[in-house]
Amino acid sequence: MSLFNKLDQAKIPNHVAMIMDGNGRWAKSKGMPRVYGHREGVKRVRELTEVCAKIGVKYLTLYAFSTENWSRPAYEVNALMTLLVSTIDKELKTLMKNNVKLETIGDIEKLPKKSYESLLKGKSLTKDNDRMTLVLALNYSGRWDIVNAVKRIKEDENLTEINADIFSSYLNTASYPDPELLIRTSGELRLSNYLLWELAYSELYFTETKWPDFKEENFYKALLEYQNRDRRFGGINEE
Repeated sequence: MSLFNKLDQAKIPNHVAMIMDGNGRWAKSKGMPRVYGHREGVKRVRELTEVCAKIGVKYLTLYAFSTENWSRPAYEVNALMTLLVSTIDKELKTLMKNNVKLETIGDIEKLPKKSYESLLKGKSLTKDNDRMTLVLALNYSGRWDIVNAVKRIKEDENLTEINADIFSSYLNTASYPDPELLIRTSGELRLSNYLLWELAYSELYFTETKWPDFKEENFYKALLEYQNRDRRFGGINEE
């Protein structure tokens, strides 16, 4: 029996964030180049997006390329950018079929021209879809976004006060609710500069499963653990 049948449909998280880790190590374990792992990882993105849309997740944010990833070997970065273009072009039909809007966070203007243009095309074509929003974090880091928000606040001459809500409105993620659940694959136990402000009260789920092996049932397992946690947001449970 699928773990889906054990889920409480009233407790499906509104926003799930993912750190899709382990592509390279997965490929290496099979005697294949790292790029092979990234290609296989795209299949999981497609599957997870469709699953999230099916069960009622409204926002899915994927850490696709961090500002630190530019330090990887040039051939891998180039392959990732090429894969990004081809994937968006191929998956537009799937996004439209599932009524999914594509959006981004991060400094995408600094991506290669073809990658940037493909993203703009995908965002434009899906802008009216409203079943779910798929957010790709590209050329993104939490610290970059926080520093950028501070700069924008400093430049805003009309701002007379600042609090957490106002600060949040200057972040790249201002249009989205904070994630209730963060999932990281491959066994690493860190946030890697991802959504540092937004994850303040998120539930964190770490799994040894590498991203190319993280399939539908693995996702349901993460959701079940999330649903069994006591979310107190700094308070206490009198029971």
